[in-house]
Amino acid sequence: MTIEPFRIKVVEQIDLTTEEERIKFLEQAHYNPFLLTARQVIIDLLTDSGTSAMSAEQWSGIMRGDESYAGARSWERMKEEIEDLTGYPYIMPTHQGRAAEHLLYNQLGGKGKIFISNTHFDTTRANIEFSGATAYDCPIEEALHPTEYHPFKGNMDIAKLEEKINKYGKENIGAVILTVTNNSGGGQPASMANAKEVARVCKENGLRFILDACRIAENAYFIKQREKGYENKTYREIAQEMFALADGCVMSAKKDAIVNIGGFLALKDEDLAVSCRTVLIITEGYSTYGGLSGRDMEAIAIGLREVFDPHYLNYRIKSTTYVGEKLAELGIPVITPIGGHAVYVDAKAFYDHIPPEQFPGQALACELYKIAGIRACEIGSVMFGHYENGEFVPAPMELVRLAIPRRVYTQSHMDYVVEAFKELKENKEGVKGFKIVREPPFLRHFTAHFEYVE
Repeated sequence: MTIEPFRIKVVEQIDLTTEEERIKFLEQAHYNPFLLTARQVIIDLLTDSGTSAMSAEQWSGIMRGDESYAGARSWERMKEEIEDLTGYPYIMPTHQGRAAEHLLYNQLGGKGKIFISNTHFDTTRANIEFSGATAYDCPIEEALHPTEYHPFKGNMDIAKLEEKINKYGKENIGAVILTVTNNSGGGQPASMANAKEVARVCKENGLRFILDACRIAENAYFIKQREKGYENKTYREIAQEMFALADGCVMSAKKDAIVNIGGFLALKDEDLAVSCRTVLIITEGYSTYGGLSGRDMEAIAIGLREVFDPHYLNYRIKSTTYVGEKLAELGIPVITPIGGHAVYVDAKAFYDHIPPEQFPGQALACELYKIAGIRACEIGSVMFGHYENGEFVPAPMELVRLAIPRRVYTQSHMDYVVEAFKELKENKEGVKGFKIVREPPFLRHFTAHFEYVE
């Protein structure tokens, strides 16, 4: 039996809307849920990034925040916590994860450089490609089959990794990135054994191994539950072991530090750290605050400790699993096993009459909002589809992510989400796909405009 291991201290009102109002709001937002305003949304599952509820201890820490420009006490506390967790000596605070990515991948990237990952997330890929480099994904085969069970679908395919290294030459590889958990691949974990294999290949070839550690606590939970030899280790010890395998990490603290803003870059290499720190000071702020206030750094330091609490992690994973299992019972196609931070609905299977080039995930996200006021995120061909030689190349999967903010919604809210999908399933016929009528060159899903395909 699982309950929320907390009591609610402060509440925020939800603005309830009618379907008639939501149809109008959706049209005004050009059928892009990112362009809706928060007050137009009843349940917001767009992302778990920065949308979580902080604890009383974190709010207390905010009052202790030291706002000194250089060498603040809050920076010292955040730095000590990150050093203890990662073991890396060179820590750079940033205002969020993509800023850390920008610092690192612009140093390691550039025209002709190659980056290899289990699956790059959108901002990771965009920062790499913006530098002129190319990003390649090497997920295991099981990750591409939504209903096929594998305990670690977030694993990197080691044979494909070695194939890419041999094809492009190790001198052209900017870095190998293991994303834990694998957000674009269904929130699936990577095993410690896989991380060790990635580290081995990188060491043999003299390559940098970088962890995208946004959800490393959730990944540690799955390792403890599913990987032999880790049953008696704490979640923090598991995370520390994985950090020790890599040469550095980028992390958005807006996920597993349970805060609303912040991130960091942490490295073993002093020379690389000096180069990144120079750009940090130019673009983010001085090296001991990096665009963050002292109070935010206090909250991050506390959150990085709280996130490994076994009662919290048990609630976090089981509450997400609850939603996924309830949807599966209704016959809604979801990626299995259920991930850590989100439930991923297979929009291609749900709307099998809508082809990938008409974005079934976008159609599902819009219908979900229209029917119930629930905002979700398409992770499919809107986000990752592209054209090669005039031909449309769809994403490997057409998904809709229901990302659940930490410590925000109750089971009643999640039951409302399940009921919404029941209604969606009963009204699938006649739902139309979309075409893009306006898009930027990078990260188009954030601001693109859509129209229905007639």
